[in-house]
Amino acid sequence: MWGHSTCAARSRHALRGKHDAKSRVFADLSRDEYAQVQEYMLLQKDLCISTRQSTRPDENFLFLIELRVPRKAEVLTYLDAQGPAPRREATVVVYYGTEGYVKEYEVGPLPNPSYHRDVTRERYGVDLPLSARSVTIGEYILLFQFIEDRVFSPLSTLLWESFGVDHEHQLKPFEQMPRGLRADDRHTWMSFCRELSGLYIQPVGFEVLVNHRSTNASRWRVERVFYNGQYFDSVDALQDAYSAGTVKKIVKTPWEDYGSLKPRTRPLQLGPQLVNPEGARYSVSHNHILYMDWSFAFGLSAATGMRVFDVRFRDERILYELSVQEAMSVYGSMTPGLGMTKFLDSGFGIGRFAHELVRGVDCPYDATYVDTYRYIDAAGPVRTPNSICIFELYLGQPLRRHFADFFHNSYGGMANSALVFRTITAIENYDYMWDFVFYQTGAVEAKVHATGYISASFLVQGSLRHGHQVAPNVLGNIHTHFIHLKADLDVAGVKNMFQTKDMEYKNISLPWAPQHYAMTPHLVEKTLTTEKEAALRHGAKTPRYLHVSSNQTNRWGHARSYRLQVYSFAGEHLPESQPEERAMSWARYKVAVTKHKDSERSSSSVYSQNNMWNAPVDFSSFLQDNDNIHNQDLVAWVTAGFLHIPHAEDIPNTVTVGNGGGVLLRPHNYFDEDPSIDSPTACTWSPARRAAVRVTVWPACPGTPAPRTYRFSATAASTAP
Repeated sequence: MWGHSTCAARSRHALRGKHDAKSRVFADLSRDEYAQVQEYMLLQKDLCISTRQSTRPDENFLFLIELRVPRKAEVLTYLDAQGPAPRREATVVVYYGTEGYVKEYEVGPLPNPSYHRDVTRERYGVDLPLSARSVTIGEYILLFQFIEDRVFSPLSTLLWESFGVDHEHQLKPFEQMPRGLRADDRHTWMSFCRELSGLYIQPVGFEVLVNHRSTNASRWRVERVFYNGQYFDSVDALQDAYSAGTVKKIVKTPWEDYGSLKPRTRPLQLGPQLVNPEGARYSVSHNHILYMDWSFAFGLSAATGMRVFDVRFRDERILYELSVQEAMSVYGSMTPGLGMTKFLDSGFGIGRFAHELVRGVDCPYDATYVDTYRYIDAAGPVRTPNSICIFELYLGQPLRRHFADFFHNSYGGMANSALVFRTITAIENYDYMWDFVFYQTGAVEAKVHATGYISASFLVQGSLRHGHQVAPNVLGNIHTHFIHLKADLDVAGVKNMFQTKDMEYKNISLPWAPQHYAMTPHLVEKTLTTEKEAALRHGAKTPRYLHVSSNQTNRWGHARSYRLQVYSFAGEHLPESQPEERAMSWARYKVAVTKHKDSERSSSSVYSQNNMWNAPVDFSSFLQDNDNIHNQDLVAWVTAGFLHIPHAEDIPNTVTVGNGGGVLLRPHNYFDEDPSIDSPTACTWSPARRAAVRVTVWPACPGTPAPRTYRFSATAASTAP
């Protein structure tokens, strides 16, 4: 018989903190601020800037406007010491097609900007060539017209006989990167796919290499052609060989829409739903969120995606910044497009492709949805509704629990619910679901799951060395997924150390029986004091406990710290001998810890995708000065991901299950006890009195065993004589 319970329903509790208007120092630019910066730049007549989306490569184009996050020292003075608010500024990127270079400007103050300053060399140490720019909508317009005029029109007969191309059946290009083999190249392999659902898994075995390095589209040309495993020097060469019958021809087959995501069965009933019957236990105001003991500011960079700042637990800062830095994939293939493909998604704009989220699928129906604005490759600021969602998630398991069954009977437990901050970015074929999760234990998790369509190639001789066949004449190509995260931890202040812990067995004499020895686990601790020591490479033996710790101790005399627990199934990193590797050198390291510098804000760059051979940001250079990291302001850079060997079940779509990675930042001696013990979600049960019932079971038939008596208590049954 159970008596007192603390699990009963209770009235809604008040928020534990207050929204802080100072958090707006981290807020993304508003629509008005974007418009003001754009107007200011257009007024600078000497810059001759265009904002038309159809701007040609030989013109000057205002490509990007984004918040310039102030220097950390200025922000902390403002947040913690009643200092002045940092000046609000924007970063502006201009492609100078008339001059042949890219410039970055600092524009401010906001609102009402009155100055601009060229900061390109200050930030990167070099000038940025025009070839490092992203392909804009204006350039794509010209590229697609070039393909129509210089490829499709001359090959109309081949396209019909090989692929069934007509007015109703069209091919669409899927470009591969990097664009060339050396610096200043802008040579792009365009693979052609059927215009069906998930065109990325509909390759037809026809690709062209387009040289579009010149800003004058009339000088563009096709340099190589790939058709059914054979190479040709030009479109005319392919046409001549095809007409002469000296090429192995592809014979058209009926188009099969195996990439369709249309449901094949009718829904019969509503599935489980996540609801908050008494309302949300969190609050969102502008760019600031409160949840239980947590508070933080948030934003969405068009270039790098999701980020949070000033993350506090019980009003004590844990993280100054937690942000996505880069997403990278390296492919293998026998076909030319995917054969050299190395995607760096910030070159496209990770946050740029955060589209509207679907209620009930991407996020719960009653989540809080936030609109975002961005200015990238557009004629003005663009609003994307419902592109961020925030919700409290019950994880379907206890966070902790115990059922006592010895000496006394009781139960204590707590449902595991946490706040999820999410966006999903659909960059070409892949959709990445980015989550920052805030637990009631004081832990924070940053993770990504991949879904969407695989990139596939046409099946040719030797293809099975690079993957598995997944559809008719279609190879699912092997590739890696690496993501890079920045965790600027401030553990009990900004003076921190990097420590490792692990175990080893030692053969010891037993104190109560000195003549006997036994192997027992011992704690092994080490403090790493330089950046090179703290750069932990993939594949090397790494201690299992990695800590950013403080000089402060908890009640028990241990250093207050946070543990970095990385979970990753990443493939091998690109060998350092490869010229493109410098652009992704961050992926050498599972974890790297550096001294905080405002000059080392990001591990990658929007210019690295198209300028891999002279990448303006080389993360490995952050480690070259080998700074002392003992008792310093530290930043942990974390790499996670997974190796993807596509298989039949990746058709039509890759699923999120098992396809992801991330890092858990967990308190380790940071508190004196588990802080979730104070959560209002915890409950206990205890019996009102010890009660036992004796039950005698009589045999049903003659000849069966003698009757037995059982004593039942509140928790268990025992046999009594």
